[in-house]
Amino acid sequence: MTTRIDRLRAQFDRLSIDSFLVADASSQQYLAGASVEGGDGYLLVTASDAIFITDARYLTELKQTIPDMPLAITRNYLQAANDHLQAVGATVLGIEDSMPLSDYQWLDEHLWTDIVPLNGVVGNLRQIKEPTEIAAIRRATALTSQGMTALFDHLQIGMTERQAAQWLEHWMADHGATGTSFATIVASGKRSAWPHGSASDKLLADHDMVTIDCGFYVDGYTSDVTRTVALGDPGERLKAAYQAVQTAQAKIIAAVKPGVTGGELDQIGRDYLAEQGLGDAFIHGTGHGIGLDIHEGPNIGHGWPDVMAANEVITVEPGVYFAGLGGLRIEDDLLITATGHEVLTTAPRNLIIL
Repeated sequence: MTTRIDRLRAQFDRLSIDSFLVADASSQQYLAGASVEGGDGYLLVTASDAIFITDARYLTELKQTIPDMPLAITRNYLQAANDHLQAVGATVLGIEDSMPLSDYQWLDEHLWTDIVPLNGVVGNLRQIKEPTEIAAIRRATALTSQGMTALFDHLQIGMTERQAAQWLEHWMADHGATGTSFATIVASGKRSAWPHGSASDKLLADHDMVTIDCGFYVDGYTSDVTRTVALGDPGERLKAAYQAVQTAQAKIIAAVKPGVTGGELDQIGRDYLAEQGLGDAFIHGTGHGIGLDIHEGPNIGHGWPDVMAANEVITVEPGVYFAGLGGLRIEDDLLITATGHEVLTTAPRNLIIL
C-alpha cells in the first residue's frame, strides 16, 4: 500500500533531493498522522526511512498516536537531523522555504548534506483530497452551514459584533466543531467594508449589512463560509451590489471543473462585476483551497496559473466594498469532481433582510 510518505519520496528524483525536512505542523499531520507545535520538532523523510525529531514533552503522545514511527527525543532537533542524514548517507536535503532564517543559517553552517529550499512540496500533495478527507470537509461545511443559519435567527439590533461571533463559536462547539481555523469575522455597517474586519464591540444597528466569515474544524479538517445579511433595508446601492455579487459567484461556480485555471475563474467574476460598474470594489482574490489549513492550494485569483483538479476542495468568495458605506461577500466551499463540481455549503445565498 502506498503511503503519503511514499508519495513524498516519489517526488525526490524530480526535485533532485534524497531527503526532506518537514516543519509545518499540518504537513507533519498529513504525512505522519501526528504533529508538534511549530518550532518543537521536525519530521525527517529520507529515501530509506522516516523519523520524527522532537523532545520529551511529546514522547508519550507520539508513542500512542504514531506507534510505528521511529522517534528521536532531543532538544537539539537540527543536530539530530544532521546525525541521521549522515547515518543514512543522504546528500541533498530539501527544506520548506518557510523555514525560519535562524534554522536555515544553522543548517547552512553545520549540515552534512547540501540544502535545497523548496516551495509547496507537501502542499501540492495535500491539494488532492482522499475520500476520508473529503468526508471530513463535507461534515465541517454541513455543520458550519447549520450554525450560520442558526445565527441568522439569533442576530438582533443592539448586540455587539463580538457577541454574535461568540454565539456562533459556542453553537458550533456545542454541535461538534473542535475549533476555529481563524478568528470569526463579524463586520457590520461601515465596518463591513473591511474584508477582514475582526469582530468588535460595535453594536449591530438598523439598516446595517453584517458580514460573517468563519471556519470551523470537524475531524481535523476545516470549512470556510461567508454570508452577508441585512438588519433592515440596507438601501438600494447595497442591495444592487449584493445581487451583482451573487450573480458573479454563480457564474464562477458554473465554470468550476477540472482543467480550468484559478486565473480564468477569477476573471469570470471580475469581468462581470466590472460590467456592473463594481470592478474597483472587488479588491481581493476569488478563492483558495481548504483542508487541514484554512488556506491551501489551489489559488484562485488574478493571473494565477493553478489548474483545478478532481478531488480538490476550494472556496469561491467574490465581494465588493465601499468605504464609508459597507460591503458584502458570499463564500461557498466546492468539491471539484471528475466532471464538474459539487457545492458543499448549504446556507442560504440570497440576501436575507432580518
